[in-house]
Amino acid sequence: MLKLEIVTPEKKVLDAEVEAVTIPTASGEAGLLTNHAPIVSALKPGILSYTIKGSVEKLVVSGGFVEMNHNKVSVLTDSAESAEEIDVDAARSDREAAERELAANASSAIELTEVTREQLDIANARLQLTARK
Repeated sequence: MLKLEIVTPEKKVLDAEVEAVTIPTASGEAGLLTNHAPIVSALKPGILSYTIKGSVEKLVVSGGFVEMNHNKVSVLTDSAESAEEIDVDAARSDREAAERELAANASSAIELTEVTREQLDIANARLQLTARK
């Protein structure tokens, strides 16, 4: 078993014993099981899933960091939302706004483009998770 702790600036989202965790890291998806080698990685916006009592639960995370050591997985993220917490219309609006901004600023500052791409990734992950509602 793994101890999974997910924390945002506002609250502790989860503190539970889980069987497995899949996280969206900066270098791709990573699956974590009991006795996994220690890691520290940046998170990218996407869907974090975990298995608890045979059931797979999923959350959208907006980036942050993950650390695994001694069967404890700590996720520090700006936000973590379940499908029930997501406003689908707001997520669609966010995606459309990010797409418009990327199109309008295709040749402008790289920093602006990266922020907008992250906003687009978050909106897409939120819509992907809510599509299963």
